[in-house]
Amino acid sequence: MEWNEVEGVEDINKLLKTFGYFHDSCLKELVMWNDFHVQKDLSMAFGDGLDNNIKMLFQRQFNDPSAIELLFEGVKEFHLGDAGLILDANLILQDGMFIWADAYDWKPNDNAEDVTWIFSMKVKWRDVSHWMGDERRYGELTES
Repeated sequence: MEWNEVEGVEDINKLLKTFGYFHDSCLKELVMWNDFHVQKDLSMAFGDGLDNNIKMLFQRQFNDPSAIELLFEGVKEFHLGDAGLILDANLILQDGMFIWADAYDWKPNDNAEDVTWIFSMKVKWRDVSHWMGDERRYGELTES
C-alpha cells in the first residue's frame, strides 16, 4: 500500500475526484500521535517540529476505491465534530497549510461545532479498499 503525497492543487483535485468528494462516506476510525513521551526515568522527550500526526480511515458506498486512509503530518489544529455520515468534504491549500473538512462549503473561522476539520503541514493518502467492514484497523479496545 503506497502513500500518495498531496503537494498542491492538482493533487488535491485528484484525491477529491478519486474518492468522490467523500460523498456517502463515513469516518470509521482515527488515531493521533506525536513524538512527546516520558522516559522510564521520568524525563520528558520532545519532538522534531512536526509533532502531531493523525491517520483517518474513511469508507464509502462506492467502488474504486471504497476505502482510503488519510495521513496528516504536522497537525496544527484539529476539531472533531459530529463524526459519522459525510455527505461531502473538501481539502484546500491556504497559506501553506492543508485544510480538510467534512463539509464542502466549510471555511476556516466558521464556528460550526458539527464539522470535523484539520489543519496540517502535509497530507498523504492511500487506497485501503480491502479494509471494508467493521474490523478495527487502529487497535482493539481493551478493558484493562
